[in-house]
Amino acid sequence: MTADLVVLITIGALTACGVYLLLERVVSKMLLGMILLGNAVNLLILTMGGPDGKPPILSGSDASPDDMADPLAQAMVLTAIVITMGLAAFVLALAYRSYMLTTTEDVVNDPEDTQVASRRELEDPEQ
Repeated sequence: MTADLVVLITIGALTACGVYLLLERVVSKMLLGMILLGNAVNLLILTMGGPDGKPPILSGSDASPDDMADPLAQAMVLTAIVITMGLAAFVLALAYRSYMLTTTEDVVNDPEDTQVASRRELEDPEQ
């Protein structure tokens, strides 16, 4: 099975941009990174699903299964789109609530988490 080089480069670029945006400390950039990463995975699933073919369900068809399209990849992508949109809505709700409470979009370190991390470093000096 051969894949189109342009599609593979697009998948790589979307994945790289998505991971870069996920590592930011701003919630809106994290959300965009999750959406980009979800789109890259959807493209990858469709690419790995194989080439286009005839519809998988035909009444009275005598076509060989080699000529038919694989419906599993399309069903997985539809499910992934719904999950990505639900996750995006959840993150938007969290971002809105966080903005209303702190009036900033930046994710800051929790002081208690910083104290726990410093205690862990003091307890384990060999690392």
